[in-house]
Order: sequence, then C-alpha cells, then structure tokens
Amino acid sequence: SNNSLAAATAQAVAQSPGKIYNPLFFYSGVGLGKTHLINAIGNHIVSHNPQLKVLYTSAEQFTNEFVESLRSNQQQQFRDKFRNVDVLLIDDIHFIVNKEGIQEELFQTMDSLRRTDHQIVISSDCPPRQMNAVMNRLRSRFEWGMIADIQPPDFETRVAILSQKATSLEISIPDEVLEYIASEFHSNIRELEGALIRVITYCNIYKLELTASSATQALESLLDHSKDKKIDVELIKKVVCEYFNISEDDLVGPRREQRVVRPRQLAMYLCKELIPGASYPEIGAYFGGRDHTTVIHAYRKVETNLNEIFYKTSLNNLRERLK
Repeated sequence: SNNSLAAATAQAVAQSPGKIYNPLFFYSGVGLGKTHLINAIGNHIVSHNPQLKVLYTSAEQFTNEFVESLRSNQQQQFRDKFRNVDVLLIDDIHFIVNKEGIQEELFQTMDSLRRTDHQIVISSDCPPRQMNAVMNRLRSRFEWGMIADIQPPDFETRVAILSQKATSLEISIPDEVLEYIASEFHSNIRELEGALIRVITYCNIYKLELTASSATQALESLLDHSKDKKIDVELIKKVVCEYFNISEDDLVGPRREQRVVRPRQLAMYLCKELIPGASYPEIGAYFGGRDHTTVIHAYRKVETNLNEIFYKTSLNNLRERLK
C-alpha cells in the first residue's frame, strides 16, 4: 500500500505513453525495484502497442555511447538512436552527476522527445531536488512531470515476498522462519531474498530442520545486531533522513514544506517515545534550537493522526529500521 502511487503512475504511463506523467521519475534506495518497474512499463507497452519503439538504457550506457560517438564522429547516429523512439527508459540517472557534457546532451534529448509527446521514464537513487551537481534546467525537466518514490516494503509485504519466493523454489517454510527473516531484513529486497536462500542452504548442508532457531544460526554473520544499538537523537535523525530522502540540514532547519515538516514531526515524536527521559526542551535543542512548545505540537500532531496511512506506515517502517 505504501507504493500504490508508484504502481498507479507506472500503470497509467504503460497504458497511455506520452499522454500523462511525462517525464515519469522514480527514485528509491538500492534493491527496491526501480529497474523492475521501468522495465515492466516497457514490457507492457511492447506487448500492447508493438508498433511503438521502446528503448531501455542505463545512464552509464548512455554516457559510454555518447563518448564513443564523439570519438568516432558519429554524433548524429547517436542522436537518431535516442531521439527517434516513442518511449525512452533511462535507469540510474544519478550516474550523470558532475558530467556536464552528458547532462547537456540528455537535456537536448529529453526536450526533443517531449516536444513530440514521446514518453520518458527515469529512475534514480535520489529525488531531483537532491541532485545538486546537475544543471538547473535539466533538473527542472526531471521535475516537470511526475515524481514517485518507492518505499521499502512493510513487514506484512516482506513476509509475502518471502512466501512467494519459497513457493517459486517449491520449498515449504514455516511462518515463524519467514517472519523472523522479515523482521531482520527490511531495507533491501535483494538482501531479504538472499537471506532466505542462505537459510535454506545452511539447513540443507547441516541437515537441520527449518526453524527460527536454525535461521538465527544461518544468519548470525549477516546480522548487524541492530537490536543492540543504542537509540539516541542522532540515530533517529539519521534514519528519518534516509527514509524520507532529505538532508539533516532540512530536518533541523527552518524549511516549512510538507515534505520536511512531517518527517521532522515524526522524528520528534520518536525521540519522545523511544528515548527514556528525553524532555521537550532537550529534543527541541537537537532540532535547530526549537522551543519546547514546537516539540509538543509535533508530538500531538502525530499522536492524533496515528491511524492515517502516512503516519501509520511511516512510523511502522521507521521503528523497524531503528530496532
């Protein structure tokens, strides 16, 4: 449910390329499905509109081909390849950071496609606003259409992913094992599935029954023992910033946009909830020297909205990351 926006925008673009959300910009951390999602868009378009020309490329491949075109004096062939398509899918766009020549070429490519109502879909590990080493007019193009983030799956979804993986492997795994793995690996799908494979392999090699206990043994060397971490204000701020893809300067600074205010309120709420003895004035001091009444307001704001999907999902995921 926390990725319904990304799924809905992907489906809309796949069904009507070039008509809505152009460009469509996805961002997320590693291993959460950016590449999967943009390829799903491309596959759907190819399947339902075979007359359309769809091109998938990574930003690294785009860069390499551009450099080669300069070396071989074949810039026009390069431009024809990337501009004469109906749908251009570009993965890992953050690769072009600090590469001015590539940024200029990409800007011109996007402008050419946009003028002819051809669809552009982009993925990145961060939102455009955090791409400080990208020229402003290109960053504005990224922000022109629709920006959707892909969030880590919640606990129930992680269990479902593991269950589906076990089914595909034709292995029956007890719920307690799936739930144990899901409770320990929460930020990366690759790690989640890798942990499942490790448990299965470990139990096969050592002839052990698949139980939560044997899973604990199998994963001992992979776990960061996060449950032993001391939760303090700095850790909470770090986790909140990573989860919402904002900087600590934004979190503690004066900015009042919703994308910053709500994470700040959640961070203050978690400080009060998870740090024994933390007072409102002490918490305020850690958030840019804010008055204690501001912290009280933030706490009450979250407390009264605990059943709203944003606050409920965010708090569940943040608490799991802080374990």
